[in-house]
Amino acid sequence: MIPIKEIHAGLLLAALALLRTASASPAPVAAAAAAANIDVRCLESGDGYLRAKLAGAVETSIDWPNAGTRCQGESRSDPSGVRLSFQRPGAKPDFLFVFGLTGIERGAAATAVATNLTLIVQGTPKIYGTQGDSRCTVDSLTQSPAKTPGAYRLEARGFCVAPAHAVRGNGAVLVSTFEFAGLVDYGDATTELATH
Repeated sequence: MIPIKEIHAGLLLAALALLRTASASPAPVAAAAAAANIDVRCLESGDGYLRAKLAGAVETSIDWPNAGTRCQGESRSDPSGVRLSFQRPGAKPDFLFVFGLTGIERGAAATAVATNLTLIVQGTPKIYGTQGDSRCTVDSLTQSPAKTPGAYRLEARGFCVAPAHAVRGNGAVLVSTFEFAGLVDYGDATTELATH
């Protein structure tokens, strides 16, 4: 028969080992999360970014460099143009910006572009939208070919003259100025030619 003192000592040692493991495990997890965020890049060329000034229900200035910022873009058909999104994983609050630019064509520069803006505060029910492209304008836009076939680096600067209102509930956010550089994938050029 094993003495009770030895059983208690064994249980205590096992509990201490578990505590050591539990307290040691957050560090590798945090390190892995930090490493994953370092690998997130808006543009392979290293010159992607998002800058914006927000006022109203959200008061802040955004200055997201290329490293750690996720950006995506694609062409859209209704209305015709492009849609770009920007997010910074791990940022608090966790914003997702979505810009819809009307009438943009592959590779072309543009001015006075009607812009639809949606701001999502991820992890919350808060969504703000201009619900149309009459409240924001891109006054300067350029595009240059990226390494990926059919993709372009799109750089734009603009402003909003009216706020984006809460889709549900009350509140509004005015994005008074914004500028960004992101990637728009128009699809492979050979595929597009084959479909026309």
